[in-house]
Amino acid sequence: MPYRSDLQKIGIFREYPAADGGSWNHEAYLLFPVHLDGTLLDNANAKKAKKEFFSTIDVLHIFRQLCAGLKHMHSLDPPYAHNDVKPGNVLITHRKRDPPLAILMDFGSARPARKEIRSRSEALQLQEWAAEHCSAPFRAPELWDCPSHTDIDERTDIWSLGCTLYATMYGVSPFEYAVGESGGNLQLAIVNAQIKWPPGPNPPYPEALHQFISWMLQPQAAVRPRIDDIIIHVDKLISKFSS
Repeated sequence: MPYRSDLQKIGIFREYPAADGGSWNHEAYLLFPVHLDGTLLDNANAKKAKKEFFSTIDVLHIFRQLCAGLKHMHSLDPPYAHNDVKPGNVLITHRKRDPPLAILMDFGSARPARKEIRSRSEALQLQEWAAEHCSAPFRAPELWDCPSHTDIDERTDIWSLGCTLYATMYGVSPFEYAVGESGGNLQLAIVNAQIKWPPGPNPPYPEALHQFISWMLQPQAAVRPRIDDIIIHVDKLISKFSS
C-alpha cells in the first residue's frame, strides 16, 4: 500500500486500490491547530462592547504577525495577494505571558497579485471580481474604481492591512462610518481616503499609530508602501513602545 505522511503535521494521505481491483481510492486526514479564542473580529467586537482596548504593544505584535504572513505571499514568484485581509480572517489565541498569537487564514480569494489593465473592459472585470471576493470596508480604492490603463500589484493588501490595524484598535474599519451617515457613501470615503478618527481628548493609542495607518492608506497605490517597508516600521514601533 503506497503511503505518505506529511511531516508538517497538516495531513496524512493514503492511496490504495479499490476492492474490485479497479481505480485507486484516496483517503486524507487533515489535522489543524485549534484556536479557541475566535477571530480578531470577535475579540475586537468584545472589547468595543466593553469599551476596552487592546494594549498598544499587543496591537503591534498582532499586526507584525499578519505582516509576516503577507510577506511570505508577496515574496512568491509571482507574488500573490491575499485579497481579503480583515479581522474576520485572523485567528487569535491568547497566551498568559506572551502577546496574542495571530494567524492569517482564508486564502480563497488569493491569486497572483500583479495584473496589467489595458482597457475599460479589463478594468470592469477586475472591479466585478473584487466586488465578489474582497470585503467592501477593507477593499483598496483601485479595486473600486479601476483606471482603464494601470498596473495592479500586491499593495492592494497593504490598504487592507492598514484598515485591519485600525479595526484592531477601534473595532470597526476606518470608513464604515460613511454607511451610517445621512448621504454617506462607503465607496467615496474609501476612494478619497477620508479616514475618521474616534473623537476624544484622550485617545487610547499614540499618534504614531495613526500616522502609521495613514501611511498605508494612500489612495494612490503607486505611493503606498510595500510589505518590507511596513515590517521595518512596525519593528521600530515595537521597539519604541516595548521600552
